[in-house]
Amino acid sequence: MAEAADFQGTSPSPARRWLRRTGALLAGAPLLAGLLQLPAASPAGAAAPEASQAPAETGSVAVSVNSLTPGAPAEGDTVTVSGTVTNKGRQPVTDAHVGLRVGPLLDTRSGIDRVAKNSDDVGSTVGPEIDEKYAKKFPELTPGVSQPFTLSVPVDELDLGRDGVYELAVSLAGETSSQPWERTLGIQRTFLPWKPEAAGRKTKTAVMWPLISTVHMTAETGSDEQQTPVFRDDELAEEISPGGRLDRMVALGKDLDVTWVIDPDLLASVEAMTDRYEIPGEGEENGVGSHQAVAKRWLTEVQQAVADKEIVALPFGDPDLASLAHNGTSVTGSLSHLKEATDVASRTVESILHVTPATDFAWPVNGAVDPSVVRVATSAGADKVIARSDTFEETGLTYTTSAPRPIGGGTTAVVADARLSTAFQGDLTKASSSALAVQRFLAQSLTLDLQTDRQRSVVVAPQRTPSASQAQTMAEAIGILQDSTWTEAQNLTAAAGAEPDPAATTEVPPASSYPSSLRKRELPKATFEQIVRTQTKLDKFKVILSDESRVVTPFGRALNRGMSVSWRGRQAEAAIYRSGVESYLDGLIGRVRLIDKSETKLSGRSATIPVTVQNNLVQGVEHLVLRLTSTNPTRLEIDGAAFEEQPVSVSGGHSQSVKFTTSANANGRATVVAQLYTQDGRKYGAPVTFDVKVTEITATVMLVIGGGVLMLVLAGFRMYTQRKRAVARETGEQAQEQQAGEDREGRENPEAPAERLPPESSTGCRQDDPEQPSDPAPDTAPESAGPSGTGERVDR
Repeated sequence: MAEAADFQGTSPSPARRWLRRTGALLAGAPLLAGLLQLPAASPAGAAAPEASQAPAETGSVAVSVNSLTPGAPAEGDTVTVSGTVTNKGRQPVTDAHVGLRVGPLLDTRSGIDRVAKNSDDVGSTVGPEIDEKYAKKFPELTPGVSQPFTLSVPVDELDLGRDGVYELAVSLAGETSSQPWERTLGIQRTFLPWKPEAAGRKTKTAVMWPLISTVHMTAETGSDEQQTPVFRDDELAEEISPGGRLDRMVALGKDLDVTWVIDPDLLASVEAMTDRYEIPGEGEENGVGSHQAVAKRWLTEVQQAVADKEIVALPFGDPDLASLAHNGTSVTGSLSHLKEATDVASRTVESILHVTPATDFAWPVNGAVDPSVVRVATSAGADKVIARSDTFEETGLTYTTSAPRPIGGGTTAVVADARLSTAFQGDLTKASSSALAVQRFLAQSLTLDLQTDRQRSVVVAPQRTPSASQAQTMAEAIGILQDSTWTEAQNLTAAAGAEPDPAATTEVPPASSYPSSLRKRELPKATFEQIVRTQTKLDKFKVILSDESRVVTPFGRALNRGMSVSWRGRQAEAAIYRSGVESYLDGLIGRVRLIDKSETKLSGRSATIPVTVQNNLVQGVEHLVLRLTSTNPTRLEIDGAAFEEQPVSVSGGHSQSVKFTTSANANGRATVVAQLYTQDGRKYGAPVTFDVKVTEITATVMLVIGGGVLMLVLAGFRMYTQRKRAVARETGEQAQEQQAGEDREGRENPEAPAERLPPESSTGCRQDDPEQPSDPAPDTAPESAGPSGTGERVDR
């Protein structure tokens, strides 16, 4: 250190530099002797103590390999590695160069895992550096500054031997002022698959390409004729927009020979966005979505991408099979939702993509299974369960078996390879992480192929919802794999139907072996209890509707979404969603109700009581019965009994009054209960209770009233007879006066003829004609022809 301080800032001579390097080598001889005693392939945990004894500057430069092309080279190719080096230390690095090193052949899959785990460990030996002419030199690396590099080496210069996977390392060597001798300051390991000639027997590989999202739609729909759907948010529009996660999945998958695994809920949600849809807005109103064009474009691209490809449709909403098996089967009715979700899956995919999907596959989370998961997975009709090899662990086998395994009852466990399936997890946004994942995937695939001469079918089941960067990495690796010399593409159905390996285990792991980390994230029992409770309410509600499909369909799909895998780890959000579905249904049920009544008064033995049913739904309701019950039938009867029922049918947005005939037997107050029932006898809605006050009319009152009426009749009759007698008396007096006048006229005019015709009566007979027995008696005396006297009354 003193020597370094003395000459800091100057360039040492070659001789002095040689002396310092020689001294450093001699001083490090004991340490080197200790390192040489370590095994060549020490475990990752054993390398840590030795690394801690390394000089402080060791590993002070970060080396990133951002690309390696070609990923699987052939004879005559040139391997090109690009990346960056970054000085993370405090001192400049001088006389630095980046070179390639080829390590030993990695002939086991576990060996590849160890290298990947310690990819930047500078303490372990890799191999000699390739010729210095292929190196990239840096006079100085400034602290904190990244420098790019590109190394191109003919594959022939790599001195590769037999077929297999080789460790390929990019290392940076240089000096610092505190330790002015050349040493490795940074390294990055990756893998180079080498199989230049095509094999006569290739491994068949089926890759699942998942098109799945989270839950976006609610059960709510608009009150218009089109039933405008309402979304939880507008995040789905971001996923299907150009550059979004689902947009990238479609764009990347269309050029790959893969099996599309699709959640029908995703297709249904995007299709709903092609027309008018709403999203929660501020206040009580909803905002209107504006991504109709984006939705139409995405669906069109999906239709084109899946053309002539195999499609596997999961049950609608991608229900969590393990959660249902462990927490839901004890809740009566839970399994029926899985069956319904399976039945609707095929119809949904066919109507949107115009292709017929396979619906006989079940896919538990991470391929983890136990006997209960298998029973639930197959209860809805699936006979193939996609598992993973870290669940079906093999003992005593030196190779990876084929995917299909008969597990009894006509069910096949399609066991995906765990290493290949998990190769694209984690943060792959950095180019270095993505490049390492690609090469590791290819390395595992080639090593698997070289394990045995048996023909095998392998399945790759990646994570359900890869990010855009993960999808990009997957597509790159699968594209290289499908062009490789050791494997060929196969669809999932063909892989499931391949010849099983007789040496593979077919026993389903016990429940005790199910991963505890997955159990902790499962949907609780309360999830399925709430779903069943909501379904019970829906069953009661739908029977009164004139068009039940307007309610059954959106709520049925919402209940399927309530048990989706996407709720794992989001328990609070899941509870809010399920409660929202139930509350909305309660609100609709409450729109058909009885109007409250105040006290009713009856002033008589019988009367009619109206009860009003209000329907605030858009559609009409029917198949309802309104029952009116008297709690005290001895005082008040409903149509001669304790209760009466009448059918109810009310059109949408209207009210109807139903009238009941009542009979009062005594005075006082009686309580009456009005209750709606469905036709199967179940109560609907809350009852309405009101009092009826009876005021009965007694016999004494009736006698008094009757006596008064009789007196009025008698008084009227008496007045009539008195008036008739007065009229007759007046008429007689007038006749007498008329006769007296005629007599006076005769005496005063004696020359008048002796015979005079008497006046005719009203019957046309003369007054002196003999009276016949049949002649009716006259009502009144004959009228006088003379003028009336002053003040006399004349009846006409």
